[in-house]
Amino acid sequence: MIKTIALVIVAALALLLIYAATRPDSFRVERSTRIQAPPEKIYALIHDLKGFNRWNPYEKKDPAIKGQYSAVTAGPGARYGWESDKVGVGSMEITEVAAPSRVAMKLDFVKPFEAHNQVEFRLRPEGGATQVSWAMQGPSPFVSKLIGVFISMDRMIGQDFEDGLANLKSLAEQH
Repeated sequence: MIKTIALVIVAALALLLIYAATRPDSFRVERSTRIQAPPEKIYALIHDLKGFNRWNPYEKKDPAIKGQYSAVTAGPGARYGWESDKVGVGSMEITEVAAPSRVAMKLDFVKPFEAHNQVEFRLRPEGGATQVSWAMQGPSPFVSKLIGVFISMDRMIGQDFEDGLANLKSLAEQH
């Protein structure tokens, strides 16, 4: 009887690992919102990392976060690194900008797991307001695929993006 139970457990585990291996090799999460402010005002809150951290949902998750800015805080080459017990350890760097419509970043995590992702913000004027999208994409190594069987990356990160965009909207719409 114990041998049968062990075989069933091993077979179930093997099926789980095989299923995880068939998952996509990359991921993409994107959220957007409409903000009643001109693109220039919103762009200023994204392309300058000090402005970015005024609404960044991850900064708000841990008031004790230890952050360090590079000498340049805005535009290409601007960097920000952080250490936190709640949101991990990592850094971001602005890699490309097209004022006032696009900001691209490289996002590197060290803890709780290593990951190297690309982030993009797009701003599109729409009749007196601005449509803002926040997207992140990157590779999904096997461990990420396995975790993804149980936890939706889109739901987990997507909720943070929704919170961040709500913070950005609130800040940008202040007069």
